[in-house]
Amino acid sequence: MRPLIGISCRFTTDVAWSPTFVGVREGYINAVLEAGGAPLLIPPQVDPATLRQMYELVAGIVLPGGADIDPALYGEEPHPQLGQLEPLRDTSEFPLARWAVADGKPLFAICRGMQVLNVALGGTLYQDIDSQYATTVEHEAGSKQRSWTTLDHPVAYSPTLRLAELLGTTESSVNSLHHQALKDLAPGLIVVGSAPDGIIEAVEGPGDAFLLGVQCHPEQLWQAADPRWRRVFRAFVAAAAGR
Repeated sequence: MRPLIGISCRFTTDVAWSPTFVGVREGYINAVLEAGGAPLLIPPQVDPATLRQMYELVAGIVLPGGADIDPALYGEEPHPQLGQLEPLRDTSEFPLARWAVADGKPLFAICRGMQVLNVALGGTLYQDIDSQYATTVEHEAGSKQRSWTTLDHPVAYSPTLRLAELLGTTESSVNSLHHQALKDLAPGLIVVGSAPDGIIEAVEGPGDAFLLGVQCHPEQLWQAADPRWRRVFRAFVAAAAGR
């Protein structure tokens, strides 16, 4: 039996006049399938009781990428460079993150997902890196190139923690498609990866439970650009299977 892996969804549309549909990019689903999991898509518009019911069904949670988080959730006014918000996703993903951390349920938080994890646990964000941080790295390189698989900048990993062990290296280059980043780290999270300019690129939890957040998009890297990320997805699904 494959463990059920919940993947939170977003609203999108293919053309302006079309009704919206709910889903995630194919890369997340394929990565979970290849790693041995059974994806279960969690729509953002469900009521709290249904959300909890779906959470109880799954053995692990993936929080994927997407648009910006409402800055009111970390006590700030909107910055002029704040992008599109996804309020229903905030409403559904914050409880999923908090429940998973409290229960020790495996959680893999990717790009926006890592930002959700940080804010849900009490941290804050840079609403726009270029205007709020003295960066030397182009963190929107992938977006500007319209490429999900370009290796845009290096990330240095803490050598003694889970992510470096799974990747088998203390440095790798990653794709980069974000304009927000972690600012104040939430209590209980540990920085395990950083860009050359100091922007946080990966976090873990302190215990044995699989709790990992990355700023890059490994769901687009594991097949060809950097197959080492395949081991990370497999370890996440194995942790879920162990429950």
